[in-house]
Amino acid sequence: MAEAVIQESTDKTLDPSVWEEYMQTRDMGLRNDIVMHYSQLVKCIALRMRGTYKNYAQLDDVVNQGIIALIDAVEKYDVSRNIKFETFASIKVKGAIIDYIRAQDWIPRRLRKLSRDLETANNKLCTELGRQPTHQELAKEMNLSLNQLDRVMEQTYSFNLLSYEEVVWQKMSSVGGDEFATDSTEESPERKLMEDELRQQLAASIDALNERERTVISLYYYEKLKLKEIAGILGVSESRVCQIHSAAIVKMKRNMKEYITA
Repeated sequence: MAEAVIQESTDKTLDPSVWEEYMQTRDMGLRNDIVMHYSQLVKCIALRMRGTYKNYAQLDDVVNQGIIALIDAVEKYDVSRNIKFETFASIKVKGAIIDYIRAQDWIPRRLRKLSRDLETANNKLCTELGRQPTHQELAKEMNLSLNQLDRVMEQTYSFNLLSYEEVVWQKMSSVGGDEFATDSTEESPERKLMEDELRQQLAASIDALNERERTVISLYYYEKLKLKEIAGILGVSESRVCQIHSAAIVKMKRNMKEYITA
């Protein structure tokens, strides 16, 4: 999952000579050729994040924001640093998409409250019980039936996913801002340490989930399957996958809270 959080990939790396020529000439036509070459990277990231905005923003609008970020990445990329452009661009594109989605203020006030109430109840029970609460305990704490709690988790799926992606992205870019994204591993021990710590924290938070939650997280982030495909594998409805995913994200956010807010 860490690789999915840290970077997206593209199949074709641009010939280094093209970058060298652009760095020397800053030719706009050459810049546009580079942008076109990596435009598929933007589409891949936008499609990968579609579950967070599909009911609130159009794919084309999100891709346009990503392309703007890609242009900025091309102009600011320094080929002399030992880092793949795909990594640098992915951080910028994902950050721009997150900023755009957040700026739309698409989350209804009621949904925000439900998400806060769910997280507050989960944190309270974790503190009191010394473990993650069961579905029944969480429903009782929120004064909801099990069906009502399932509905809350289904409704807050997109919000929880965006919130989680945002805090992880912020953590990844928190060390030196753009310098974090452009420093090479050799030049920046802090960057390597940050990535290693993030992987460890993510692995630990996933290990703390129950079997079905781990399966959903693994299929969604590692295998990059769609919700519909995961539902078919598990033999449940797509809405049930949303519920399981939301429950997992709430638990993971608590397990990583101290790390991602440090």
